[in-house]
Amino acid sequence: MDLQQIAHIIDIVGQENAIPNSPMSRHTTFKVGGPAELYVTPENQDQIRQVWSYCLQNSIDCMIIGNGSNLLVRDGGIPGVVMDLSAKFNEIVVEGNVIRAQAGALLSRVARAAAKNSLTGMEFAEGIPGTIGGAIYMNAGAYGGEMSQITEGVRCLRSDGTIVLRDREQHGFSYRHSVYMSSTDIILEAELQLRPGDPQAIEDAMEDLRGRRRDKQPTDKPSAGSTFKRPANGYAAAMIDQCGLKGSRVGGAEVSTKHSGFIINTGNATATDVLQLMDRVADVVESQFGVTLEPEVRIVGIDRE
Repeated sequence: MDLQQIAHIIDIVGQENAIPNSPMSRHTTFKVGGPAELYVTPENQDQIRQVWSYCLQNSIDCMIIGNGSNLLVRDGGIPGVVMDLSAKFNEIVVEGNVIRAQAGALLSRVARAAAKNSLTGMEFAEGIPGTIGGAIYMNAGAYGGEMSQITEGVRCLRSDGTIVLRDREQHGFSYRHSVYMSSTDIILEAELQLRPGDPQAIEDAMEDLRGRRRDKQPTDKPSAGSTFKRPANGYAAAMIDQCGLKGSRVGGAEVSTKHSGFIINTGNATATDVLQLMDRVADVVESQFGVTLEPEVRIVGIDRE
């Protein structure tokens, strides 16, 4: 981008909502990654639409992110604009058995809103660090639940500037996949259909899942959650463990000794460290089991020159 383009985008969102050359290590749960050329936090739908439209018209790359919980940003950073919806586009409204949440709302906040209103069906989301938009994008799930089970309408911004409402049949959900992965539509808001439930039972279920995560996952270390998707046959973590890879390291990246399905940042990892360790793990698993592990983490950005 040239200076005039940067200035125009800053004018749209306001100086307080734009940071040039902002390290993505500050905006991802992995705590690695080079700078976004321009990092913006729009406050409303109109600002999102204006930034998106301007980027499309001027062939400027524009990436939409939420909480950065499933992102691995390469060390060269992200050219163009990174539009973070989690900071200020995160309203949650409960109407009967329906929750309407803007794309930047944290899953944990929405799950707590459901529990507060005695609504069941979203307990699985307790502890997942992503946002509604990101969760729908990848059909996030855990412990037998996933977004496909509760997502009704999704309001999207299309590349021509129009707003459309996709219904349940149009989301194209499958395991860790949705139609939005191959679409230029931006998820703006979701309508979640839940059911009345017993308040104590809901809270007990959420507390049980919180405990399981504390006991089994390296929640005290920076990571992007499960590093690899579940293979068709078996479990990635079990295969990695059986290959003797638990505790393997490249630089500051480590296969967690608590849960082999997680690669963690021990404190000074680079994205290159993580990627090299992912490659090593995938190569060993393929050689021993004949199974190709696919990343669950979304890898974006460019390599450092």
